[in-house]
Amino acid sequence: MNKKTLIAYFSASGVTARTAKVMAEAAGADLYEIRPQEPYTDADLNWMNKKSRSTIEMNDPACRPAIAQPVQNMAQYDCIFIGFPIWWYVEPRIIDTFLESYDFSGKTLIPFATSGGSGIERAEKSLQDHCPDAVWGKGQLLNGGNAAEWVKRVLTEN
Repeated sequence: MNKKTLIAYFSASGVTARTAKVMAEAAGADLYEIRPQEPYTDADLNWMNKKSRSTIEMNDPACRPAIAQPVQNMAQYDCIFIGFPIWWYVEPRIIDTFLESYDFSGKTLIPFATSGGSGIERAEKSLQDHCPDAVWGKGQLLNGGNAAEWVKRVLTEN
């Protein structure tokens, strides 16, 4: 059986976007950008400002930023890679919005992240808590040039 794969990602600065595009090309997968309905400005992303939008969102576990447009026909995908930058040691709240927007029961979800210094472990636990009915694959921090090889390996293993 041929699995239909989606690479879904949120990218604030373009780093995660570049990684997701490499993965989609290597895997022959569809690509979907999780875009906020209200785009982030540089000021919104200033994590050192306690009043910036990103800081306010991350300090509120119930915050769910709206997504600009949904995935078309999510039901067709068997395997979804979910990419994001690490914010405050976990996934950005817009990823929680994405996970809570669809029924992922029985689907394989595999997280990948980019980060300047944090690991992916806390994000993996958080993601699984938000979407317990999915089949979670081991996540990967992808800060270098190994994204294409990693996605191909993961797809052959799942």
